[in-house]
Amino acid sequence: MGPTGATIKIAQVRALCETLSMKPYEARMRVVIITDAHTMNPSAGNALLKMLEEPPDRTILILTAPQSVDLLPTIVSRCQLVRFNPITRRTIAAELVEKHGLEKQAASVLAAVSNGSLTRAKTLVQSDWLRYRSWLIAASGLMAPEQPDTRDTGQLLAFAETLSIRKEKVSDSLATLLTWLRDLIVCRYAPERIVNTDLIDMLQSVSEKNPVGTVLNKMDAIRTAQKDIEANANLRLTLEVMMLRLAAE
Repeated sequence: MGPTGATIKIAQVRALCETLSMKPYEARMRVVIITDAHTMNPSAGNALLKMLEEPPDRTILILTAPQSVDLLPTIVSRCQLVRFNPITRRTIAAELVEKHGLEKQAASVLAAVSNGSLTRAKTLVQSDWLRYRSWLIAASGLMAPEQPDTRDTGQLLAFAETLSIRKEKVSDSLATLLTWLRDLIVCRYAPERIVNTDLIDMLQSVSEKNPVGTVLNKMDAIRTAQKDIEANANLRLTLEVMMLRLAAE
């Protein structure tokens, strides 16, 4: 079980608890994995507590999260913590080259944005993420943020609507935009640390013209949108406000 949209909702947890209340039919053990458990809202987290306190017979519940502090303390206290170190970028890149036929540079970029997850890296390959990233950066107006956005309000809102339609990609899309803006700043001081290494020439060209303050303001607009979405704000409206801010900064 994982988040539907930005969060794991109480209805999902209740449905899971109802299913687990029934005994396994054939299997000797039953394993339930709750991915991105940190996205549970407080109501969903509280609904899971009793199940964690008294799990059904022959049932193991596994919750995954980037870090334990992202979970409710009451949930953490009822679980055994097991740490998994991320896979190195070099290992992921090598796997993408050998098993998926990617060029080394493309594999290196995907390894960098996968945050140590080989599964995520493979998903990015299958979704043609590199092509989508290029479209996203250009369509958002961030390919050259030092230039004023000449699009009218209707065009900005249309782009926000396009993003909102594919809800499952919103989180990754905003993270991609943030990474691009981050690279514009990092490129000035530590170019060896940029993520979008295949776009190094473009990054350097744009970075030379781009005021750091402008980039930071745009990053703040995206981070605000991320927080609002996590708080279950109206998705389309949040993205519309973000686009208007990005165009105004």
